[in-house]
Amino acid sequence: MDVYEINDTKCLEKLFEGWQETLIWSCLQGCMGRAYADSVSNPKSAQIVIGDFCFFAGEVNNELILNKPDYYKSNFVIMIPQHNEWSKQIEQTYREGAKKISRYAIKKEPNVFDIVKLKEIVDNIKKPFNIQMIDRDIFNQIIKNPWSKDLCSQFKDYEEYKKRGLGAVIIEDGIVVSGASSYTVYNEGIEIEIDTREDYRRKGLALVCGAKLILECLNRGLYPSWDAHNKGSVALAEKLGYHFDKEYVAYELINY
Repeated sequence: MDVYEINDTKCLEKLFEGWQETLIWSCLQGCMGRAYADSVSNPKSAQIVIGDFCFFAGEVNNELILNKPDYYKSNFVIMIPQHNEWSKQIEQTYREGAKKISRYAIKKEPNVFDIVKLKEIVDNIKKPFNIQMIDRDIFNQIIKNPWSKDLCSQFKDYEEYKKRGLGAVIIEDGIVVSGASSYTVYNEGIEIEIDTREDYRRKGLALVCGAKLILECLNRGLYPSWDAHNKGSVALAEKLGYHFDKEYVAYELINY
């Protein structure tokens, strides 16, 4: 069975219908990511690859599960199945190479945020820390550091980030120590990525960065979507006004 790259993703919309995941929307809208299917004209199975994530929808297709696009150079990927049959096939195909994990979906509620509270969080930042939006110099610093590069890694350069991305960081003595940024973008908003340097965690810095980015998104008419990798991320989201939706299954592959 062949695998086809899909340039006109309209034919895939029905397969992904109802899946409340902005990374999927990014690809279907032609903003970011790439799509693959078992047929160009009448697809029954589909794969979306965007950032470190890989989504499967429709009928189970092992060729798509095995499909690693030529451009994808990383050995790490997070596979997310639409339903349990995909899960079974991922486990059977990759066996111990696929680590089953739980991720946590956060509700998408455009009018849920308390603007006054978010502004208070940002205004309460104390010296020696300063918060500022990501500019060219900060972008260049971010992508050079392993702990922070995912804040901007989905943009080929600063010019693309300036045009499409959005982010805020906390600086100490000219050095970025925490940040919140657009991991991916879609027509109506962004998917938030938050990272803090390990030795600066548990100081409330991620909370401040998140509040600042949410405020900037709302000012621009963008929705700041959040999906949590762990329960700590859920707790942080809830402090910012989000509400937990559901737990779901994903698979981490480190030898993809």
